[in-house]
Amino acid sequence: MSKVSEVCKHVRSKNAGPFWITLDLSFPDRASFERYSGAAQLKPEAISKLYDVDAALIKVFSVPELLVLKISYPRRRPQGGSLERDMHGGQQYVRLLDVDLTATR
Repeated sequence: MSKVSEVCKHVRSKNAGPFWITLDLSFPDRASFERYSGAAQLKPEAISKLYDVDAALIKVFSVPELLVLKISYPRRRPQGGSLERDMHGGQQYVRLLDVDLTATR
């Protein structure tokens, strides 16, 4: 097993509108992308547990041409609300960094 932070070249999070967050995982090469982008730990069920959101609402977009996996999930609170703790969604990727990935190939 390898951690997301060890496998990916870049990992970031950002707003995807006022109601969604998107996680971007950039892989360094095709072999890494093919080996880890389909890992169970990056599927909606696992992301649901990690971010405490409904798995049915999580969207996963694989972009093999760019060696990128995008994962979008609904924000718990709308951006800019009085209880907002991460206005730009830029800190949400951190809990993903230490997730151990199981190779799929």
